[in-house]
Amino acid sequence: MSQTPTDSGVRRLADLPSPQGLPLIGNLLQLSPERLHLTLEQWSGELGSMYTIDLGTKRALVCCDPELAHTVLRDRPEGYRRYSPIESVIAEQHANGLFSIEGEAWRPQRKLVMQALAATHFRDFYPALQAITERLRLRWQRAADAGETVDMAVDLVRYTVDVTTALAFGEDPNTLEQSGDVIQDHLALIFPMLMSRINAPVPWWRYVKLPSDRRFDRSMKAVRAHIDGLIERTRQRLHEQPGERARNLLEAMLIASNEPGSGVTDETIFANVITLLMAGEDTTAHSLSWTMYFLSAEPALQARLHDEAAALMGVALVCPQFDDVKRLDAFEALATEATRLKPIVPVFFKEALADKVLGDVAVPAGTPVFFVLRPAMLDEQRFGHASTYLPERWGDERDASLAHDARAYVQFGAGPRVCPGRQLAGVEIRLVLSMLCRNFTMELATERASIKEVMAFTMMPNAMPVRLRPRPAAAA
Repeated sequence: MSQTPTDSGVRRLADLPSPQGLPLIGNLLQLSPERLHLTLEQWSGELGSMYTIDLGTKRALVCCDPELAHTVLRDRPEGYRRYSPIESVIAEQHANGLFSIEGEAWRPQRKLVMQALAATHFRDFYPALQAITERLRLRWQRAADAGETVDMAVDLVRYTVDVTTALAFGEDPNTLEQSGDVIQDHLALIFPMLMSRINAPVPWWRYVKLPSDRRFDRSMKAVRAHIDGLIERTRQRLHEQPGERARNLLEAMLIASNEPGSGVTDETIFANVITLLMAGEDTTAHSLSWTMYFLSAEPALQARLHDEAAALMGVALVCPQFDDVKRLDAFEALATEATRLKPIVPVFFKEALADKVLGDVAVPAGTPVFFVLRPAMLDEQRFGHASTYLPERWGDERDASLAHDARAYVQFGAGPRVCPGRQLAGVEIRLVLSMLCRNFTMELATERASIKEVMAFTMMPNAMPVRLRPRPAAAA
């Protein structure tokens, strides 16, 4: 039964433990953006599953309970929103698309994006996806033959940029075979700077431009020019082929913008294009990178998955048919387990829109609520042998000793605003990992301890250097 803040037994924010801070600025200087998730996790270990932090002008609630996270996610967009600085910082770049937009403006944008990313489109898109994956295989084959180290953190981002652009915008930029000033290099600068600004105690960039701000401005200008080009070329195609049905997200938005009262403006279109470019390349690429981190240390697992991929694909080096992708559950499980241990979304940043009671804590309207997700995924009561990489825990026939609380794994969110790209991510992950295991063995080309977690909206590795060797059958 729900409680109100006046019920007995309901605690106030002031009743919760809090890390020691400084006068006026509280804990702000302790919250380095790149290590924010690690700091919050450390405090969770010291202070418990619910505590507060002082953000100078506000006190935030920090929580590690996944059931309470589900409660908040189901209560969106009416009861909670994203942490408000996220929307305001992104709005400065005219980029408030589906990810960051709040209120009723979210619903029509959600409809547009879900239509474009619906699973029914993947069958028609599969030949293009297969071709981009083959391009990645050839790149890795050349590196393996030459004995060169592959930085997976770079290659996988370029791969996902190519896939996202081809699916959502109808063009293949082929960043995998380019060097130098490609769009991915600019996107790589944008996320860390946005994260830094969202967590800044003072909006310095509105008053003075540092060198990092000028680099950010140049990257945003390059990305905007790239997107403007996409939009203009798509408009031209639609003009030359009137009456055609929308074949991708960008065409759908441009067609919708011509409908009376649609509310789809050029700014809406730009915002969702850049949202999909950034979100599409970031989350899937980093999930795959962290999978390489764990899979590289498991030669026996690699051998077993090679046999499974070879049995499914026959002589093909990339999964040949879209229907066969559904049979690659074991390969998606590799990434699911990797992101349980190395979550690409280690923290959810929300904010209460009205007075709430979360668990037994009164949460006043306007309170930031941060959910730290990894502690629950490392809890032995929720996952048996929780600190060990065991992809088989996600299979239908898993060992009974592997406790398995799927609700504690919320990497794609939950509730009305669950990630719309999760199906595309699953297809990409299955395709890349089955191709990798089918054709190569792999090992890290550095000490595992040298690979650090870096928080920049999503949690990514600072690098992922890998040595690949061709499997004999693939080499032949």
